[in-house]
Amino acid sequence: MKQKTVTFRNGQQVSALGQGTWHMGKNSLKKIEEITALQTGIDLGLKVLDTAEMYNNEELVGEAIKGLRDKVFLISKVLPSNASLQGTIQACERSLKKLKTDYLDLYLLHWQGSYPFNETVSAMIKLQQEGKIKQWGVSNMDVSEMEEFFALPQGNTCAADQVAYNLQTRGIEFDLLPWANNKNMPVIAYSPIGEGNLVENKLIKEIAQKHQATSVQIALAWTIRNEGLIAIPKAGSVAHVKENYESLSIKLTLQDLELLDKLFPPPDKKIPLALW
Repeated sequence: MKQKTVTFRNGQQVSALGQGTWHMGKNSLKKIEEITALQTGIDLGLKVLDTAEMYNNEELVGEAIKGLRDKVFLISKVLPSNASLQGTIQACERSLKKLKTDYLDLYLLHWQGSYPFNETVSAMIKLQQEGKIKQWGVSNMDVSEMEEFFALPQGNTCAADQVAYNLQTRGIEFDLLPWANNKNMPVIAYSPIGEGNLVENKLIKEIAQKHQATSVQIALAWTIRNEGLIAIPKAGSVAHVKENYESLSIKLTLQDLELLDKLFPPPDKKIPLALW
């Protein structure tokens, strides 16, 4: 299957479908199943693998990528409470140790905290210079925060913004997505199928039936329908990973999109950024 791809500004190209890990690593009985699921996704080409120090599962991700590091685009995040100049550097070093790797492909500020952005940016640039991260970015930041970053010295080297985006949560289409597209900056969509209730929607089920697909696959195909978007659904089993992967082969029709727009209207005004 030909992969739909997204290119970062440093030229690195990745699949538009990646793997999230939020809530993984919580149950020791599921550890082997979760590791196998992540490795299956990597083998299928879903190379973006997203974690965070807050998730408390970086050791599990480290086990999953053992021997596969060159096939993975690895993302982790620093907690806002650690996002001072020295705190960011120390948090990154802790994450690298847990992940058993010497670099991250992308390191994100998880959300805005009390530390000035310029401290976090300075730390990110230092980590880049030391080769501990390839690129840096942010998460849960709206246009106003992004403009603050881009106004800082070297703040315009921010490589991505990771935000909630799905059929029910379309606010970023009004301003953040156009802003990011103008900057050639990928947007990484977490919770791309909502909190699971989208899969029970009658219309989505009907569209899925037409495509001989599942509702999950329709929701994912919709999320990555446009350029510059990467979706990172979580999948704790091999079957779920394969289901997600098959969404890459679905091409929604204009009629599909119009029906979905009627049920889940695009925003016609500014909507506060959704936080899941």
